[in-house]
Amino acid sequence: MAALKLSSADMVQAARARIKEIETPDLIAMLDDPDVVIVDLRDIRERQRSGYIPGSFHAPRGMIEFWVDPDSPYFKEIFAEDKTFVFHCASGWRSAITTATLQDMGFEAAHLREGFSTWEKHGGPVEFPEKKD
Repeated sequence: MAALKLSSADMVQAARARIKEIETPDLIAMLDDPDVVIVDLRDIRERQRSGYIPGSFHAPRGMIEFWVDPDSPYFKEIFAEDKTFVFHCASGWRSAITTATLQDMGFEAAHLREGFSTWEKHGGPVEFPEKKD
């Protein structure tokens, strides 16, 4: 296989250089702010296995560009609200690239720098989906 022109790590580094990053303790402090929407980009299986931030909105990474675009048939009204959107994934890689892409589209957002990986260590609350019988 030929070497890639741009590695995923390079893409993350370039994204982080031009987006707003939020540290875990700072996002924990914002949990009760009604003007902040935390958007979880992780796969549904990750949320089931590791839990999720209470009140977070689940938006699968593969659909996010379509969900924020008002001209898309997949548009979700939550993204039309005048709120501060903070995206997260497990480690901050997917959310960095996502936030940079959305910024290119004209959608302002930030991301959780370390992702969900350090959320509990910093004292962040976690919920789990109810088990289905």
